[in-house]
Amino acid sequence: MRRAVIFDVDGVLVDSYDAHFRSWRDVLRERGLDMTEADFADTFGRTSREIIRRFWGDAVDDATARAIDDRKEALYRDIVREAFPAMEGAITLLDQLHAAGFALAVGSSAPPENVLLTLDGLGRRELFAAVVTGRDVTRGKPDPQVFLLGAERLGVAPERCAVIEDAPAGVRAAAAAGMASVALLGTAPRETLVEAGAWATVASLRELSPATLAELIDRPR
Repeated sequence: MRRAVIFDVDGVLVDSYDAHFRSWRDVLRERGLDMTEADFADTFGRTSREIIRRFWGDAVDDATARAIDDRKEALYRDIVREAFPAMEGAITLLDQLHAAGFALAVGSSAPPENVLLTLDGLGRRELFAAVVTGRDVTRGKPDPQVFLLGAERLGVAPERCAVIEDAPAGVRAAAAAGMASVALLGTAPRETLVEAGAWATVASLRELSPATLAELIDRPR
């Protein structure tokens, strides 16, 4: 039976930390507010709506929240286009997995425009047989919906899939989906990711290969 790997995007395929921080800070400054890096770190795992409410309050109406969110994401894409920050080892791993016959998918809560910008920045959009974004799901991570939908679109059983993530919520979503998971260290401590259910942790995608991922997928449950 065919194996599959489902990738998160931010912090896994694209080193988007700086671009997200700058774009949130800039959209806040446009409206007379500010965000420190400590503020930004405190928003990890939160939805855009939650971040907007934190800075503008619960009284912000839906139309204003959408406008703020759209502006922030447009700023983010402008920053990333200037010099695309691919994660170390991402392109090599994608090519190796494709050559080894793995099915590839993306499972991200990001807007489709951001996800496709990443795949185009890597120059590997054609390798992905399924792309699931925040627009395709109604429940965010740690709910497994995004990964289960990716597996369904690939036509691969969840137990034949491995997920590569960098956030505890994503690792928990992979566990809830019944999938093997690899946590990329960077945005969360190793202990937190293991606690969330990561089967393995790596400091770089260069530590992964088709053989190591096949071994994880084939591990007895």
